[in-house]
Amino acid sequence: MNQNNPAVARPSASVLSTNKLIRNTYTLLSMTLLFSALMAGVSMAMNVPPMMNLIAFGGSVVLLWFVLPRTANSSTGIFVVFGITGLLGFGLGPVLNMYLALPNGGQVIATALGGTGVIFLGLSGYALTTRKDFSFLGGFLIVGFLVVILAALANIFMAIPALSLAISAAVIMIMSGFILYDTSRMVNGGETNYVLATVGLYLSIYNIFISLLQILGAFSGDD
Repeated sequence: MNQNNPAVARPSASVLSTNKLIRNTYTLLSMTLLFSALMAGVSMAMNVPPMMNLIAFGGSVVLLWFVLPRTANSSTGIFVVFGITGLLGFGLGPVLNMYLALPNGGQVIATALGGTGVIFLGLSGYALTTRKDFSFLGGFLIVGFLVVILAALANIFMAIPALSLAISAAVIMIMSGFILYDTSRMVNGGETNYVLATVGLYLSIYNIFISLLQILGAFSGDD
């Protein structure tokens, strides 16, 4: 029997490539989450004003939209990812300080953090172990995300608390879908760039955490 059968070699190479992609993605994701937490801690210690949240968010959007697409296929892309996640983490400082100033703010933050971890590990683990193809979710998730953005913009003027909670709940569901979608794309060959995969998963985790904070804060009677 021919030990160098190309039909056997190609699938083996594909599996190795996929495993390397997954390993690199989760390694970089872990590092960026730690860096983001560090920057949040620095921001909290500096007690930066709330406006810094918007400034940091705007800076991360510029990097995400205009710089990352040009650098994702080079080593520079890794530094851009740290720039994006670092800015978002720094911008979290004022938000976390606001919650910590509340009577049970520490508990709210801890619960939101734990809930985010459970959601991510559960969904990502499910997609990795079952290897199901969730690419069919792509269109629904994009439409849902656009609807949420429009609702959030409308609520700026209407300021309806119930709508705000509904938006946060919708964000959690949509981002949970993106975790399944993005993880599935790595497993099934839809995504081959670990820099882009890392950013996608990080943004889902970030948005779930923020939305959980808002919901838990509201139900705890602090908002």
